[in-house]
Amino acid sequence: MVIAIDGPAGTGKSTVARRIAREAKLFYINSGNFYRAVTWKVLHDGVSPDDQESIVRLARGTDITIANGHIHIDGENHEKELRSDRVDQWVAQHSAIPEVRDVVNDRLRAISHSLDVIVEGRDISTVVFPDADVKIYLDADVETRARRRFDENTSTLSLQEIEQRIAERDKRDRTKKTGALKIAEDALYLDTSDLTIDQVCETVINTIRKTGKNQELQDSHE
Repeated sequence: MVIAIDGPAGTGKSTVARRIAREAKLFYINSGNFYRAVTWKVLHDGVSPDDQESIVRLARGTDITIANGHIHIDGENHEKELRSDRVDQWVAQHSAIPEVRDVVNDRLRAISHSLDVIVEGRDISTVVFPDADVKIYLDADVETRARRRFDENTSTLSLQEIEQRIAERDKRDRTKKTGALKIAEDALYLDTSDLTIDQVCETVINTIRKTGKNQELQDSHE
């Protein structure tokens, strides 16, 4: 089973996907962390962040896996380092490289071959898993999303600076030639600006239940 959740930054995708993964016994995948891992590796190895050819070569040669629920890069857990301002600065540009997207998408699909998964990102329901069993698109206004990211205390930027970066990221994500942020025609659209996480999760879980394909949720509802 594949549950695909798309949407811009700060809409609650990660929180919602993690909670549903626990309740429905699904394997949780944050696709954005795979791109962040590539960017982290680029910066860590001293590769020029503008050198597209070298970035593609590095992406193909780097072992990025999930172990014990965390991203591992070449066998080591670097997940806490993936949310730095430096990575934030470059990840959108690197994730727009078609060859990098091909590398990440192939790895996401490979994981789904042996596991029931819930995957969140920007183009999961439109490109990576167009035949997903359930497609969800989470949205929220820019101000709300910036406040959520600011409250995470993972950035040294001011609230205004975070809001500006999110707006810039939105523009890049929606206009990139490959893997642009779009709403799948058959996706359930939810504006989370004025919704609690509980409300969003309840709606998504009810949508999954309607498929009749997840035994954990079916049993809990009986």
